[in-house]
Amino acid sequence: MLALLLLHLLAAVLAPVLLRWWGRNAFLVLALVPAAGFVWVLTRIGRVTDGGDLRETVPWVPQLDLEIALRLDALSLTFALLVTGVGALVLLYCARYFEPGDEGSARFAGTLTAFAGSMLGLVLADDLLLLYVFWELTTVFSYLLIGGAGTKLAARRAASQALILTTAGGLAMLIGLIMLGETSGSYLLSEVVADPGSGPLLVAGTVLVLAGAVTKSAMIPFHFWLPAAMEAPTPVSAYLHAAAMVKAGIYLVARLAPGFADVPGWRPVVIGLGLATMLVGGYRALRQNDLKLLLAFGTVSQLGFLMVLVGGGSRELAAAGLAMTLAHALFKSTLFLTVGVIDHSTGVRDLRRLSGLGRRLPVLAVIGTLAAASMAGLPPLLGFVGKEAAFTALWDGGLPDRTAAVVVLAGLVLGSVLTAAYTARFVWGAFARKPDLPSTEPAELVHPPSALFLAAPAVLALTGLLAGPFSPLLEPLVAGYADTLAPVAPEPEKLALWHGLQPALLLSAVTVVGGALLFLARNAVFGAQRRVAVGASADEGYWNTLQALDRVAVLVTGTTQRGSLPAYLGTILVVVLALPGSVLLFRAPWPAEWRAWDTPVQALVGAVVIIAALLALRIRQRLSAVLVVGVTGYGLAVLFALQGAPDLALTQFLVETLTLVVFVLVLRKLPKDITERHRPRERLGRGAIAVGIGALMAAAGAVVMSARTATPVSVDYPEAAYDFGGGQNIVNVTLVDIRAWDTLGELSLVVVAATGVASLVFLRRRTGTVDRLDPVELARQERSSWRAPRGQWLAATATLAPERRSVILEVITRVLFHTILVFSVFLLFSGHNEPGGGFAGGLVAGLALVLRYLAGGRYELGEAAPVDPGLLLGVGLLFAGTTGVVGLLLGADVLQTAILETTLPVLGDVKLVTSLFFDIGVYLIVVGLVLDILRSLGAELDRQVDEDDPIDAAPGEVILR
Repeated sequence: MLALLLLHLLAAVLAPVLLRWWGRNAFLVLALVPAAGFVWVLTRIGRVTDGGDLRETVPWVPQLDLEIALRLDALSLTFALLVTGVGALVLLYCARYFEPGDEGSARFAGTLTAFAGSMLGLVLADDLLLLYVFWELTTVFSYLLIGGAGTKLAARRAASQALILTTAGGLAMLIGLIMLGETSGSYLLSEVVADPGSGPLLVAGTVLVLAGAVTKSAMIPFHFWLPAAMEAPTPVSAYLHAAAMVKAGIYLVARLAPGFADVPGWRPVVIGLGLATMLVGGYRALRQNDLKLLLAFGTVSQLGFLMVLVGGGSRELAAAGLAMTLAHALFKSTLFLTVGVIDHSTGVRDLRRLSGLGRRLPVLAVIGTLAAASMAGLPPLLGFVGKEAAFTALWDGGLPDRTAAVVVLAGLVLGSVLTAAYTARFVWGAFARKPDLPSTEPAELVHPPSALFLAAPAVLALTGLLAGPFSPLLEPLVAGYADTLAPVAPEPEKLALWHGLQPALLLSAVTVVGGALLFLARNAVFGAQRRVAVGASADEGYWNTLQALDRVAVLVTGTTQRGSLPAYLGTILVVVLALPGSVLLFRAPWPAEWRAWDTPVQALVGAVVIIAALLALRIRQRLSAVLVVGVTGYGLAVLFALQGAPDLALTQFLVETLTLVVFVLVLRKLPKDITERHRPRERLGRGAIAVGIGALMAAAGAVVMSARTATPVSVDYPEAAYDFGGGQNIVNVTLVDIRAWDTLGELSLVVVAATGVASLVFLRRRTGTVDRLDPVELARQERSSWRAPRGQWLAATATLAPERRSVILEVITRVLFHTILVFSVFLLFSGHNEPGGGFAGGLVAGLALVLRYLAGGRYELGEAAPVDPGLLLGVGLLFAGTTGVVGLLLGADVLQTAILETTLPVLGDVKLVTSLFFDIGVYLIVVGLVLDILRSLGAELDRQVDEDDPIDAAPGEVILR
């Protein structure tokens, strides 16, 4: 099972590359991954239906009892079949849904594959915390899928809405899961269900978990995010909103029902919200003209139906719920894919503008009609079998309270009437001829569907058709889960297409006839809906709530924060002086002996640093002040070198140099002089705080060093660095081995910071390479540079104005650039035993790029590094993270260095440590960070100045913020 999850992860990582290599046909290869999972799950049906289960446990953090616990039983197997089977078909569908060269298809492929793996992990997880991790992963990936490329405002709003609601429910669920784990004494889901415990903590935890389930499955009053999410591409709707994501809440309720159905509050919440959702969703679907929105509200209605069945807490309702879950995934995925074909072929989804499509696309019409018949509950499809099972279960009792069963049954029948009505509206709207439209509308098909495009919906529709007559074959699987709940009826009824003449058959007929009558009276129904329409809606309530929160935030911010950075910083520092400073002054063990310096050179360097700091206070030019502040950083590097820490000194020199470059890039947008003046009293107060903080930090350092009583852990570092890390450079081995987890976390923060910088600077896009001139334009620029007849030492310097060029700098750059890059690689490979490493090497390479940019401008930077900085950041993080997996495969701990020694011809004895690959990841991330800074603070600001780029959006344009 873990191998399947890792296979999805690998496919998700490789998906963008495969799309660039093979175009949209790469979806066919990606479809093999969930297809392999589907086949593997199928081969385990026999063991599961015989009453067994499959378990797989991998210790993760044994000290915290954290483990990757996976379990495959009848319920998880059923949902795993849906996740993998429908996922494979949707990926197959994508191979013709997207056009060759569609922007964003590569990212979409990776995200959709990652979502499929996350959803599979969710239904297989047997650990509460692991379940939550996969739960939130599906939330994040669904946000990315709904938002798409981020250029459509409606898609971005829908994505943020889905993210906020489902994340809020997820946080509530996390608290509830912790409560349930503490109450039951175990965090294994199977053990929690078997023995949930008792007490008020159990009730509170159950309600919080249900909050997560109802938001994920779009129950009232959180149902509105699902129709809004129809802004996503059709494959997303067919997979996430029919067979996968929205089923997560259904799965969780079904998983907990055997142990929690009798907990106070369970049935009122689950059944009440489910029944209301079914009725409201069906009612809203009747008045939709967009075929996709019609299906969206129908999905809301059907999810309410499923919630009632799986949450009822009886054996009969559980069996009906599982059968109906299978049916719903089949027919609703088919219908969404059908709408995608219609939209792709005609460019129209409005049923008022479609006419005669059934005759022009007969195969599609048959596919859509079969799926619609299953949704309406017509025989011989699986939807009929599931609906009859639900009616029979409630007719025979189904719930401990007979009166409640009758009320629920009446509600389900009414909801099914609405289902039949909007199903008829869908079929009529999509395929029938309209009397007030031409016989064929639109007149021509934009893209006639190919056989491969129709394959996925055809397979799903045919499966729903065959599953009805062969539903007895599903009985062992359904019973494997349903038998975990107590029966209410004297003898449970098995799944079958025909049970004879019985009340459930009559109720099914009532729903079909009632739906047909509603459809025939659709104009009158629509008029009545308009007359009783309520002005308010849940969606408007959501946005009004967000606006109210924004107003409160502005009010609180305006009251507590006055926009003065010195005031904020001064407040923080005064608190530090008052609290830790008081403890240090009155209770700290002061050292018995003080030593100001070890050598007079240290005193000299210290004096230079102090003078530089004082000069920084007096200089009124920003650039001069920054340069003087840089002297303090270089002075610190000298102190490191004098103290015998060349690795730290090298890193400090490089970081300080790069920091100065960033300051200079930013200062171009600020006035030359510091014009702000402060009153003497203000300057005196700030000076006192600054001196106090400096004295506090110096005293704290002295006290900490003198207060140590135990042997420092660093004493063992030299031996441990070589024995376990395979290196003699203690600093580097500490970063890539001993404290590798810390470094990996810091690398993640670096990637986030780089993304944030780009987001703040770039107005219309965040991704992409640095701007480059095409060869024709570059040649034209060279020909037009007769005004300054100078030799061209760099590729793009012809684009610069003569007054901005420096031949000396160009020559120096031409001579040194490649040498600096080679030196950076030397530092990377030598850093395990000598001063250097991936961080220092990456900084050196970054400074080489800085040199190219300063010498040749933004186009020269594009010629020097024609690569997307985001790609470098992502690949670097992948390199660093994959090192942990390599350690596991070689029998070591996560991120532990493995040492490989061998003898090669010519080279002789060779020693390779796997942490080198971690260091390569660090190197790539640092280079990507520097390139991203130069791209945003350098090249992009240059472009805005050169092109006089306005900040205001053009009509119809969405500026990414």
